[in-house]
Amino acid sequence: MSKGEQHASGAIRRLDWASLLSYAALLGWLTVRLAPEVPHRPWFVLTAVLLGYLAADLVSGAVHWAADTWGSPDLPVVGPALLQPFREHHRDPLAITQHDFVETNGNNCLISLPVLGVAVWLSPGADGKGSVFLPAFLGALVFWVLLTNQFHKWAHLREPPPLLAFLQRWHLILPPAHHALHHTRPFTTHYCITTGWLNWPLGWGRIFPALEWCITACTGALPRRDDLGTREAAQVMADSLPPRRSSAPR
Repeated sequence: MSKGEQHASGAIRRLDWASLLSYAALLGWLTVRLAPEVPHRPWFVLTAVLLGYLAADLVSGAVHWAADTWGSPDLPVVGPALLQPFREHHRDPLAITQHDFVETNGNNCLISLPVLGVAVWLSPGADGKGSVFLPAFLGALVFWVLLTNQFHKWAHLREPPPLLAFLQRWHLILPPAHHALHHTRPFTTHYCITTGWLNWPLGWGRIFPALEWCITACTGALPRRDDLGTREAAQVMADSLPPRRSSAPR
C-alpha cells in the first residue's frame, strides 16, 4: 500500500470513528428525550419502530442501488467512504466478513447523522412540547439502518451462529440465499439488504430500472459505467428497456 493509500485509509478510519461516536451521542440523546413518552403511548412507539424496520429495507435498497449504479469511487469523500466499499464487495463478497464493527457500520452512521439531528430537533423538550411518532420513527429507522450492514455481513458468513441462522431462515433478517441473487453479474436486482422483503415489490414494479431510464434521459449518464465498463453497461441498459410493441399489420 502506497503512502497516499495509507493516508486515505487512515482518514476513512477516522471518519468512521467520528461518525459512529456522533451517531451514538445523538441516538442516546433522542432516546432520553423519548423515553418518558413510552409508558404513556407504548403501541404508538411500537408502531413507529416496526414502520422504521420496514422503511430501513427501502432505504438500504435505494442507497445500495445508487452506490452500485452511479458515480465513481474517485469522487471526494463520498467515493472512498461509500461507493468504493460497494464496488469492492462485488469483486470480493466475503471480504465484509473480515471487517470489524467500525469499518462495517461507519458509513451507515455517517449518512444517518442528518436524520438523527432532525429527530432530536422534533422530539419533546423539557417543556413537553414536540412530536413523538415522527422522532420515534426516524430514530427506529436509523437504528435499523445501522444494523443493515451487520445483517448484510451475516448473510455472507459461511456458518452463521444458530440464532442468526434462525432469524435468516424466517426472513427476519437478510437470508444468504436471497441476497445471493444480487451477487449475479451485472448486479441489477435485490438491492434491499436489511430484510430483503421489499425486493419483491420493487422488482415486480421495475422501480429501479424506471429511475435509471429517467436519469439517463435527463442527464445522458450511463448507469454502472464505472463498475462494469461502457460496453457492458450500455448492454445492460439496453436489456433493461421494455420490449417495443410491434405494430399490427394493416
